[in-house]
Amino acid sequence: MYEALATDPNLDMASEFTQIDITRNRYPFCVVWTPIPFLTWLFPVIGHMGIALSSGIIRDFAGPYFVSEDNMAFGDPSKYWQLKFNNAIGGSAGWDRAITEASDIYKERMHNLFCDNCHSHVATALNLMQYNNSSNWNMVKLAFLMLVYGKYVSFVAFLKTWLPFLVLLTIILVISLKV
Repeated sequence: MYEALATDPNLDMASEFTQIDITRNRYPFCVVWTPIPFLTWLFPVIGHMGIALSSGIIRDFAGPYFVSEDNMAFGDPSKYWQLKFNNAIGGSAGWDRAITEASDIYKERMHNLFCDNCHSHVATALNLMQYNNSSNWNMVKLAFLMLVYGKYVSFVAFLKTWLPFLVLLTIILVISLKV
């Protein structure tokens, strides 16, 4: 099998290494998401986002002038959305190159919760690699697609995202019904 890979230039070696390993926090070719305390409790679709290299190492715009590597700002991923590296210009090498370039750009930027944030960093990477032949990636589109296509890493991760919101909603409903 490895001989075939070595002799066929059309095959990408990265296809052998796309296995997600939740226990080691390795999410190759994935957009990852984790809740932000308090903010996600109020709005469960809002959270912190990162993007992983072909090796599975996560990069996330964690604060002003800082892109974290392999240590997400708000903890381990709760959700992931694995993408097809073949849809990136340059395959797996193009994927990694775009994430590295986006990270270098965001190491020079001030973080802004509303308009230049972790979602923007991921969108920039996807735009640079022209993922799916598109350069129209943005934070709203990514938030929506993560909601639709994101998979929870476990039931506990699902609870970590939704339980605080449901508890707050229940308290509000109980109080409003008593009034």
